[in-house]
Amino acid sequence: MPEIPYSPQTPSSAPAQTKNPSPALAQTPPPLRKPEWLKVSVRSGGELSTVQSVLNRYALHTVCKEANCPNRMECYSRKTATFLILGPICTRNCTFCNVTPGKPAPSDPEEPERVLAACQELGLRYVVITSVTRDDLPDGGASHFARTIRLLKDKVPQVQVEVLIPDFRGDPEALWTVLEAGPDVLNHNVETVPRLYPEVRPQAVYVRSLELLRRAKEYPSRIRHPSTDDSPASQPAGSAGWAFHEKATASQASEVPFRTKSGIMVGLGETEAEVVSVLKDLREVDCDYLTIGQYLAPSRNHHPVVEYVTPKQFARYRDIALELGFSAVASGPFVRSSYHAAEMAGDTE
Repeated sequence: MPEIPYSPQTPSSAPAQTKNPSPALAQTPPPLRKPEWLKVSVRSGGELSTVQSVLNRYALHTVCKEANCPNRMECYSRKTATFLILGPICTRNCTFCNVTPGKPAPSDPEEPERVLAACQELGLRYVVITSVTRDDLPDGGASHFARTIRLLKDKVPQVQVEVLIPDFRGDPEALWTVLEAGPDVLNHNVETVPRLYPEVRPQAVYVRSLELLRRAKEYPSRIRHPSTDDSPASQPAGSAGWAFHEKATASQASEVPFRTKSGIMVGLGETEAEVVSVLKDLREVDCDYLTIGQYLAPSRNHHPVVEYVTPKQFARYRDIALELGFSAVASGPFVRSSYHAAEMAGDTE
């Protein structure tokens, strides 16, 4: 795979704004009607209100709330949450994403301590840290990620930390900064098939994302993989499309490459052959874990939903991915990047 040189981009100087769709998006036909398998309501309850109260008190954002994720009650009950750091304004303008593009505020140096306090108060066992893309920062926000990881690892030793990172404009030093902090899983989503990048991720580069995942494998780390006894390999896939491959039952703590993870949305207009090609590309860079979920357009100003992929097709993608050698796969209409993240990482107690 060719090396992708680090090429800093000009920071965004535009104020925060709503999505500015291309003429092609503006001329899209009326949205498709949702099929029955997607018509579910987000449950509410005591767990949800408790978590939200703590997040509000510490002025923290979560992807769970921002995206109105249908899985958040399940995740909260499993003591898992996904924190969105580095502010709510993104320097890029992907047409699938509901995050506001524009010029972000400076990063908040006290935010890592607030994430720590919330995790301690909520008794979280597994924490996912993600962010908007911050091309305005010299290191893309890598040092902010690293500080958050270190605080959690130092103060809450039992917690596992997964990071879902942007591409840092291909800067390997930014990637090393994050990896040196010791996350348990390094996640970076390729999001869609290469053909759709100009429409869906115009400021991203498909090969650059693959290169990030490849580089992460070159950085060794002491990782405790699940043992044969505590792996959920025997669990059935179920309606959520969850499955483990036999090779996920692995070894004692040892010097091993970082566990890496990626995800892709379907329903944007891709073909099955293109999806399978992406899965093969991810295995070529030794990606361990995979999520596949249905794309749902946040508004008519975003990229339209071209297809509602059937549960049967999600099951087919899951089976293909496992055949290709992924250690664990979550594939289904409601699957998101952090879905069953703890189970993928082997924390199933």
